[in-house]
Amino acid sequence: MHVDGVQLIGKDQQRGSQSAIQAVNPATGNTLEPEWAGSSQDDVKRACQLADEALDTYRETSLEARASFLETIAEEIERLGDALIERAMAESGLPEARLTGERGRTCNQLRLFARVVRDGEWLDVRIDPAQPERTPMPRVDLRQRSIALGPVAIFGASNFPLAFSVAGGDTASALAAGCPVIVKAHNAHPGTSELVGKAIQRAVARCNLPEGVFSLLYDADTAIGQALVTHPSIKAAGFTGSRNGGMALWQLAQNRPEPIPFYAEMSSINPVFLLGNALEQRTQALAEGFVNSLNMGAGQFCTSPGLVIAREGEALNRFIDAAASALKALPSHTMLTPGIHDAYEQGVARLAAHSQVRSVARADSNDQPNACRPQLFSTDAQAVIADKTLQEEVFGACSLIVACSSDEEVRDVARALEGQLTVTLHMDEGDQQAAGQLLPILERRAGRLLANGWPTGVEVSDAMVHGGPFPSTSDSRTTSVGTGAIERFLRPVCYQDIPEPLQPEALKAGNPLSLKRLVDGQREA
Repeated sequence: MHVDGVQLIGKDQQRGSQSAIQAVNPATGNTLEPEWAGSSQDDVKRACQLADEALDTYRETSLEARASFLETIAEEIERLGDALIERAMAESGLPEARLTGERGRTCNQLRLFARVVRDGEWLDVRIDPAQPERTPMPRVDLRQRSIALGPVAIFGASNFPLAFSVAGGDTASALAAGCPVIVKAHNAHPGTSELVGKAIQRAVARCNLPEGVFSLLYDADTAIGQALVTHPSIKAAGFTGSRNGGMALWQLAQNRPEPIPFYAEMSSINPVFLLGNALEQRTQALAEGFVNSLNMGAGQFCTSPGLVIAREGEALNRFIDAAASALKALPSHTMLTPGIHDAYEQGVARLAAHSQVRSVARADSNDQPNACRPQLFSTDAQAVIADKTLQEEVFGACSLIVACSSDEEVRDVARALEGQLTVTLHMDEGDQQAAGQLLPILERRAGRLLANGWPTGVEVSDAMVHGGPFPSTSDSRTTSVGTGAIERFLRPVCYQDIPEPLQPEALKAGNPLSLKRLVDGQREA
């Protein structure tokens, strides 16, 4: 398996014609061959045309055929073997074990969505049969199902070159819903993207699906992403990245003649509340768990714990001392790109220069290029409440400890929080009253609430919510991880008095697909 520097438009593999990009090995600073010439506006139009032509055929594939397609993608990714891991390591600086696990997660979530597709509950079938004898007004025959929104644009993420990229959760859920997908590859890992894109392309061919079901484009700047979001054939988009980038694309999506859903995961500092009894009884364990979570992947997770809130006092002082000691002993890890490293250093410098912030600890330096030196700061509750800049995400291993004078001030900090992906409570039995007072506040601030754990590590499952109020995401009603993600790319359609021969299979009498349907207010077995 090798990379050729090509974009994928339907079944074709071809070089672009615009300014080129090259991957950089962040561990060495060396550029990697080959170059990827950027896609053109004509390439966008061709990919969108093919996706539009594929839509009506692909969205009506049988449940079994679509599920098999998702499983075939997983098989093709696994067939890439070591070549995929080696290329991803070179482009990201991430270790082999991390990327091997991420490949497993990528394939597992494809197979999970295959199960979801076969089950068919996502169709949300509701049938209200005609009641011509009803008085005073007869009832017409009404039948509802969910259908694919249409072609979807997906933006690969920098920090997960597999699980949130070309064949990641956004792509898997959109394909599961019946939407053709056009991916804009992330410039940090173009070779990894090409390898996975070719795997999807082979799966399309193996399953005899229309070629427009999948395309992969490249760009040296922002023109292709903007063209995708504004193209009339695109009916939704998924994005994982910075707040500035996400909001710029969201604005374009809303200002189209036909606005579309734009699902952006953007910014979260994932506050951790250390309640009194837990902090008193488990100081050392909490400090070690916190530092381990903070340093995981050099802090380059959207769920990294960037804020810690607790009552001031001796227990918090011990926690700070223990966390500082653990953090100072940490090795530095290579960050994903030189640009991400530069942004991290700027964020750390901004906190260090703040008059109300104290530097607690910083890990030792080393000679690695683009190395993240974990950093810990502290401040007080009133500073965080008064200055929203202290809630700005520093993408990397950096966290701010907030000391509060009372339980009420802890709740004041909670009320002042922006929207988050996660909020964590560390509590013992004696803390449940305080936790109960916090929970109603925190439910309004986050998509996932944790007790006595750490936010890094997101289970791909039916019950997972990876989303939250703005600015963690652009739409708090959705999740980008877990089987509920399929709902982002669906819309309901009602069929009134449509003759049975013209009805979709899911709606026909006799329930030919053996679905769990709501019929006249009763759930079919």
